[in-house]
Amino acid sequence: MRRVLAAILCACAITLAQATPSFDEVRNAWRSSETLVLDRDGETLQRVRTDASVRRGGWVALADMSPALLAAIVYSEDRRFWEHSGIDWRAVPAAAWANLWNRRTRGASTLTMQLAGLLDEDVKRSRGPRGLGTKLEQAALAAWLETRWRKEQILEAYLNLVSFRGEIVGIDALSRTLFGKAPHGLDAEEGAIAAALVRAPNASAVQVAKRACAVLRDAGGARDCASIDLVTASALRASSYPGSAGIAPHFARVAVRGQPPGARIRTTLRADVQRFATESLRRHLRELRSRNVEDGAVLVLDNASGDVLAWVGSSGDLSDAPEVDAVTAPRQAGSTLKPFLYAQAFAERRLTAASLLHDSPASIPTASGLYIPENYDHHFKGWVSVRTALGASLNVPAVRALVMVTPESMARALRASGLALKQSGEYYGYSLALGSAEVSLLGLANAYRTLANQGRMGAVKWLPGRPAPAVAALDPAAAFIVGDILSDPNARARTFGTDSLLATRFWTAVKTGTSKDMRDNWAVGWSERYTVGVWVGNASGEPMHDVSGTSGAAPVWAEVMRYLHARTPSRAPAAPPGLERTRIRFTDNVEASRDEWFIAGTGQPVIALQDESAMAAARRIRTPADGTIIALDPDIPPARQRLALSATGARVRWRVDGREIARGTTAAWMPWPGRHAIELVDEGGALIETAHVEVRGAGLKQQRVRHKGS
Repeated sequence: MRRVLAAILCACAITLAQATPSFDEVRNAWRSSETLVLDRDGETLQRVRTDASVRRGGWVALADMSPALLAAIVYSEDRRFWEHSGIDWRAVPAAAWANLWNRRTRGASTLTMQLAGLLDEDVKRSRGPRGLGTKLEQAALAAWLETRWRKEQILEAYLNLVSFRGEIVGIDALSRTLFGKAPHGLDAEEGAIAAALVRAPNASAVQVAKRACAVLRDAGGARDCASIDLVTASALRASSYPGSAGIAPHFARVAVRGQPPGARIRTTLRADVQRFATESLRRHLRELRSRNVEDGAVLVLDNASGDVLAWVGSSGDLSDAPEVDAVTAPRQAGSTLKPFLYAQAFAERRLTAASLLHDSPASIPTASGLYIPENYDHHFKGWVSVRTALGASLNVPAVRALVMVTPESMARALRASGLALKQSGEYYGYSLALGSAEVSLLGLANAYRTLANQGRMGAVKWLPGRPAPAVAALDPAAAFIVGDILSDPNARARTFGTDSLLATRFWTAVKTGTSKDMRDNWAVGWSERYTVGVWVGNASGEPMHDVSGTSGAAPVWAEVMRYLHARTPSRAPAAPPGLERTRIRFTDNVEASRDEWFIAGTGQPVIALQDESAMAAARRIRTPADGTIIALDPDIPPARQRLALSATGARVRWRVDGREIARGTTAAWMPWPGRHAIELVDEGGALIETAHVEVRGAGLKQQRVRHKGS
């Protein structure tokens, strides 16, 4: 009978052999349910589950499985595995006798036969008890496998392909899901539990523990199984391990898009930079917890290639919203948009770095009302150069510059630099100078990379390959001057001091920004090789408490920059064609003399406030603002409702509706109902500025007061 069966199996094997893959083919065809995101050198950054239908880990070599596991599997499933040639002829009669009397035994199915069933698509698709024909096919294929595969390959393939419990397939998924470790770390009890699950994958914890105890005793002799009940119960409660694990969870979500499950995706990131940026951000945010700050993000780009080197989207467990990717989330930009405003002003030849702007109270009429910008420290500096205005991040001069440039022109410069604004420049109005538009850290950092590349904009990338062609976005000379200003410690001294965190020992250009109500804080800048962007705030939009430009994002920016340049120098860029450097001096001691960069044809050695013209430029109506509406209260004495008029400058007069009412920078006017033109004129009567106001209420009583007063 044995010889007859062998002949039948031999004939079947010849037929099946043609459709049976080799060991290498099986191993190479294996696809994990998880995608591995790797850094540029192949180090794993993140493991992401991308196939929800099954839980499969990586293919595990036999040498990477624990000896205790291998012993338990062999003792439980096929004790003579190392001796037979695919079919355990000694077990066949016992299995047949047990089937005859409906007794439960291990059966005659060897590990090789079970592997044959895992490889045979027809067997895998069949449900219910397997008939004699199926058993013969398995046996035939097992016999053939034993002639082509080594025993070690058979056992390795079996442990990677076998289903254990529920969705778990393969020893890697089992080890990590149930025991939280790699297969090489399984001990004897854990190996016995794994073996028990092969036989009864959906059994209860009590049944699995009982079977595992029997395996332990068979494999190693008498043994106390008191603890295995607890180990089994604990393991079976661990129904899954995290679907994503590593140091780049938010970046991984972007990297796996469009990739097949089980892929190994090599990216442009540097694991060391990713790790350092994450640690730096978390450490600093812990220090800011008392100031109601819990979220942050860091992005590091390579200037030349656009490669993403680090992408930290969240503070992790420090955040109430750890899944939000703050690298791509839109937030108000604050003062970080000012460099693009001034670059556009330089390109249009409206301003130079030496031009003077007046930092004083301003009220700018818009379609929706008056826009009254204020500086961060609520102080005004008077006349300042554009270099100082940008370096010290002064708000009012920026708005005055935008009046010259126009919001739409600034918006075009922002879009050209890679920032996708949701609205037109006119929609944002003059508040665009102070960063009222929402941008992402990804877009903002790449826009700063455009400045670093002297006005050439290219897309960022996180997969290896040639960079996308860069296009001219900003005037290269204007971009260079902006970078020179942002790298100048003296330019920022009026606000930040000369020894702030922004002053690195190597060449960098950097700008901070804080949005309305202190909801966002930014630090974005570049060196010779890298652009680094940092955002801190709250994903919920809740305001921070007393967080300045140098206490929020700047410390993280400075730490990351120092790490990047620990062994790499950073030199100032060479000036592009079309620039000239001129020694300048300011009259009236506005600022100290210095060497200044100019676009060719715009330079001048002396920056002067020419007496009358300068004085006229300095003379402005402070109050009332143009468009003011005044409501008079009839229950308040008229003398108590005088309107205070104030102006900057000197030697000025006041006129209301063409009639002079006072001289000097301050005056008090008794208003009466109607629309009025309040004019500020010089001593010769030349008009300097007009503020239109409307007075409402208290008609007749106020009318009598007017005549009495006159």
